[in-house]
Amino acid sequence: MSVQGLPTNPLLDFTGLPKFSAIRPEHVEPALNQVLAENRARVEHLLAVTREFTWDDFVQPLEDMDERLGRMWSPVTHLNSVMDNEALREVYDRCLPKLSEYQTELAQDERLYRGYKAVADHPDYGHLTQAQRKIVENTLRDFRLSGAELSASDKQRFKAIQQELAALNNRFSQNVLDATQAWALWITGEEDLAGLPESARAVARQAAQEDGKRGWKFTLDGPAFVAFMSYADNRELRRQMYEAYYTRASDQGPHAGRWDNGEIIVRVLTLRQEAARLLGFENYAAYSLAPKMAQSVEQVLGFLRDLVARAKPVAEKELDELRQFARDEAGLQSLEAWDIPYYSEKLREARYAISQQDLRPYFPVPHVVHGMFRAVKRLYGVEIREIIGIDTWHPDVSFYEIRDENGQLRGRFYLDLYTRAHKRGGAWMDQCVPRKRSAAGVQTPVAYLTCNFSPPVDARVSLLTHSEVITLFHEFGHGLHHLLTTVDHVGVAGINGVEWDAVELPSQFMENWCWQREALDLFARHYETNECLPGQLYEKMIAAKNFQSAMQMVRQIEFALFDMRLHGEFEAEADRTVQDYLDEVRREVAVVVHPPFNRFQNSFNHIFAGGYAAGYYSYKWAEVLAADAFSLFEERGVFDRETGQAFFHKILEQGGSREAMRLFVDFRGREPKIDALLRHSGLAAEGG
Repeated sequence: MSVQGLPTNPLLDFTGLPKFSAIRPEHVEPALNQVLAENRARVEHLLAVTREFTWDDFVQPLEDMDERLGRMWSPVTHLNSVMDNEALREVYDRCLPKLSEYQTELAQDERLYRGYKAVADHPDYGHLTQAQRKIVENTLRDFRLSGAELSASDKQRFKAIQQELAALNNRFSQNVLDATQAWALWITGEEDLAGLPESARAVARQAAQEDGKRGWKFTLDGPAFVAFMSYADNRELRRQMYEAYYTRASDQGPHAGRWDNGEIIVRVLTLRQEAARLLGFENYAAYSLAPKMAQSVEQVLGFLRDLVARAKPVAEKELDELRQFARDEAGLQSLEAWDIPYYSEKLREARYAISQQDLRPYFPVPHVVHGMFRAVKRLYGVEIREIIGIDTWHPDVSFYEIRDENGQLRGRFYLDLYTRAHKRGGAWMDQCVPRKRSAAGVQTPVAYLTCNFSPPVDARVSLLTHSEVITLFHEFGHGLHHLLTTVDHVGVAGINGVEWDAVELPSQFMENWCWQREALDLFARHYETNECLPGQLYEKMIAAKNFQSAMQMVRQIEFALFDMRLHGEFEAEADRTVQDYLDEVRREVAVVVHPPFNRFQNSFNHIFAGGYAAGYYSYKWAEVLAADAFSLFEERGVFDRETGQAFFHKILEQGGSREAMRLFVDFRGREPKIDALLRHSGLAAEGG
């Protein structure tokens, strides 16, 4: 088969893994056009010939059709995130409206809606599996949430909104990436490196060399930014770094106005409110919660404010201690936002005689990765091994398979760990191939696991901070949720169909093993001596575990409350601006005073370009679930096999086949309690 004169289009080859080395930007639009045309023809054929609306005759063909589109589009959207280039970006931007139009078109098709209703009303519906019934229920709900019951004119308006939102979300993310990569701090004199550890200097030196220059290049990528803000003695350079980072894609800072997301934010919020009201919701926040665990906006706001009441007094005390320390140690009369990471690290070292740099030598990437696999084997009995020779998008990428105790292949995944140019910042897991069962057998699920750690320097091994180890375990928890499912139907297999405020449960749950001595002994090994993490260093690490945990908690609640209030209350024509909402939330929640030029919201990808709009609270919500789930291991042993198998079978394997609360109760024996989260965070569980 050829497409418009091109050789066989690799995006239309579904026989195995994506052919990354063969995919070119010119393949994308023809492949999407072909799949969309075939899918539309298939829908019309189904509706024309179906006489009895059953799972096999109606739902399964639609599921297969949707899965094929996902298989084609997945490598495209992934490459757009990890190997961004002008040609791919251009075609990606051109294709998004087509994809959005198609998805909204199907979601609003009254004939399909009636078909699913007929399936639910069919006498054989009760004989379907739990997973099949859940897919039908979810789909009927999603039809309503996508405007299937709207008038013809309102449907058209809703569709136009969805198309514009898809384009705006993408442009927001691209602006953040461009702004992040456009700025760097160049240092030519050794004196300006004072305080920085050799690991940070080496990465910056390598970055400069890659640009053909001498000196040191500190970028706004996560590892470089965090290292500079935590250790650089030069206060003025820290201020410059802070300003460049927190004014990205805004009207402030070194590139003021160049990639400004300000108008995009207002437009996105306006369109979201309009779409929600078309569907009869008071606001977008209420619309967003319809398919989630949380029952109402009021419940979420109450949950967040309850945490604020517990954490803020402690956070204020933590900040006062930091101010006093900075005065005593450096005579600093005014602690600014760009001083906080630096003096926090100094205070941590003074109080606990430990820093992130002390731990780095014990977290070389190969040991951490393989030790993490060993920990998972002890918990769930699964074996993970690397597969060599797989076609990937970059030489740094590795590939693995997971087999269970019976040797059965359960899943495969790509691991892309290091930061580089043209790669979106942050860490995430995404679906490459979902699990499904067909006449040919079970399709093995495949995932992408992506991080942005400092790459190896001068062919040496990359050393992680402990917080980066936690990030890796977090993303691997998401991966296991996708890969270990035993659900045979795509719509609720793995992470699919899981309520958004429960999807972080397996990921945050995995973070707990980064603090356990038994687990650390599997992967915390000195990169030169292979020595285990010394007991004294471990004790210091545990003692410092909740250092400034209340400050960290109120910061996360600030983001969540801002997100929820913005999507519940913002009106473009009203007097209050987006900045006004953020300032109000900060007055209520924050303990740190931010400078007037801070435009954090302009790079808040989670809610303006990701899936967390009116859903950022999910991190704290799921953290309650994760802490409470882990408390059972605290009672029985962190590697208790019976408990591990229970989590494996009752949570990970179940995917979205049942409501998250039912799955949690099935595992824990009761509904979740907040006590474990407060205890793990060093906050008393009074009143909890």
